[in-house]
Amino acid sequence: MHDSVKVYPAKPSRVYLYVTCLVDSFSPDTGFDAIALLEREGVAVDVVQGQTCCGQPAYNSGYRAEARKVAEAQMALFPEPWPIVILSGSCGGMMRKHYAELMPENVDVPAFSQRVYEFSEFLLHVLNVRLQDQGEATEITLHTSCAGRREMGIHEAGLALLAQLSRVTPIAHDYQSECCGFGGTFAVKHADISRAMAEDKTLHIAATGVQEFVSTDWGCMLNLNTTFEYQKASLRGRHLASFLAERTGLKRSSD
Repeated sequence: MHDSVKVYPAKPSRVYLYVTCLVDSFSPDTGFDAIALLEREGVAVDVVQGQTCCGQPAYNSGYRAEARKVAEAQMALFPEPWPIVILSGSCGGMMRKHYAELMPENVDVPAFSQRVYEFSEFLLHVLNVRLQDQGEATEITLHTSCAGRREMGIHEAGLALLAQLSRVTPIAHDYQSECCGFGGTFAVKHADISRAMAEDKTLHIAATGVQEFVSTDWGCMLNLNTTFEYQKASLRGRHLASFLAERTGLKRSSD
């Protein structure tokens, strides 16, 4: 089913949280912020300790047999019929779209993939959150990953959540739909092209005049923050979960 006509379920009492490799390795506080937001809505959160990579790097590099082993291992970790909430549109796109391509004969894949939700999508469409802004007036710009935008169709969810914050003004940057240049293994295989894309993206983000940007994907954010650091610019971004947690009075993260 295409995401534009996706039918969302009723609010669940429990979910799995798939934190992703990058959040686990570089910013555990982002995961804790996401948990705090979910729990405030009355949802119990199960973080499976055995979760690892979703298999996307191997899949994108043509190692289908290896990617399949990873995918099968990850699917086995989430046996209960609870939603699987993911802090990355890239990982979400892999699980929702490409697991079926990787294992077309596996009858369990469709049911598994239908349980996968990107974090902002889940807050907006399943939990129907109503955010109460407790921060000072600020302007912000949002970057969504290519996979979140094109594979999951969730790019409007982040903007809709920001729009609920009464003292936050979202500012669109030029070429907002363009890739930041990360793309996982793309940044390694095509480093020069990736760097040029990241520099172009940071140029347009900085041109908005905002003091901070947010992203629904930690991989994109890491790439852009590193580019800003190389440029010796002060502008930095953080995951939408951490921004929302702070703005709505939950524990400020050290993201």
